[in-house]
Amino acid sequence: MELEFFRLTIVYGHLIACSVAIGAILVSDFAAVRQLVSGDPYRGEDPKHLQSLQKTVTLALVALWISGAVLVAIDVAGKGMGYFDNPKLQAKIIIVCVLTLNGILLHNTVLPLMMKAKSLLNLSWGQRAVALFTGTFSATSWFYAALLGVGRPLSWKYPLMLLLTPYFALMAGGFAGMFGLVAWAQYRTRKEPRHIEREDMVGAF
Repeated sequence: MELEFFRLTIVYGHLIACSVAIGAILVSDFAAVRQLVSGDPYRGEDPKHLQSLQKTVTLALVALWISGAVLVAIDVAGKGMGYFDNPKLQAKIIIVCVLTLNGILLHNTVLPLMMKAKSLLNLSWGQRAVALFTGTFSATSWFYAALLGVGRPLSWKYPLMLLLTPYFALMAGGFAGMFGLVAWAQYRTRKEPRHIEREDMVGAF
């Protein structure tokens, strides 16, 4: 009974960490889309907001790793190593691991670049593609990891690749949608991107 209560507490913390990250990403993504659709897309987001988003998502990811590791340890202790044969668990571990690597690139490279450029439209084509991919990857991964976390009926029911197929499809669709939206915003404004000092871009990639 005590172990069950402890596990429930960890699950609750795990859920809170995931919810905080998803909430922060949603607020940021909605603001970015609104700016592209109806505002000045060259103005971009406040660097302070980007810094706050970076810290929030990083802390949530650390909490997710710690609570997730504790949960896995508890379940393995009770069910044995066969617990890792669950395709849903394998999919979630893969997504969280790749999400972490993407987060390193996003937080150490893309977000600092965005803080200088202020807007996607002020980036070069290659930088913009990387920023859109990492951003789409982050949002899609957080949402899909949350879906797998609450999707108890998915356990042992579907093979790994079948569980990952919608994930890849959502990622591709999200990237294409955001790339199209940015292209439309650039066409809508019919402005030349603001000049960004050359030294700001040196070493960005």
